[in-house]
This record gives sequence, C-alpha cells and structure tokens, in this order.
Amino acid sequence: MATLGFSVLIIGLILIPLPGPGLLVTIAGLFILSLEFAWAERHLDRAKSAANKAVEKASQKQATYPKYLTC
Repeated sequence: MATLGFSVLIIGLILIPLPGPGLLVTIAGLFILSLEFAWAERHLDRAKSAANKAVEKASQKQATYPKYLTC
C-alpha cells in the first residue's frame, strides 16, 4: 500500500505545475499514505484545512469589474 501511495503522491507532485488535477492527485496520495503513516496523516490534515480556508476566502470574495466594463 505504501508503494501505491508514494507513486500517486509523486505523480501528483509532478502534475502540480502541469495542466491537470495535480492537487487532487497529491491529496489522494497523502490519503493512501495516511492509512499507514502518521506523518502523512498530519500533512493530509494540513492540506484539508488549507483547502477549507481557500474555499471560505473564495466564497467571501466578490467579483470586481473595471468601471469600463459596467454599464
């Protein structure tokens, strides 16, 4: 199981700068590794809290448009 988790994690890290679901694959790799390793569970918890903060921040932010685009 650890080999699969490390493989998914490495693929996710490679995909982060490329177009595609890099963050989701990285989190999936951390989830697989967290089944066996405590350090992976801690990193997964940090990733979850960072994702929740980003969602809250995005939901609070209102769209602002330049004045020349409004009627």
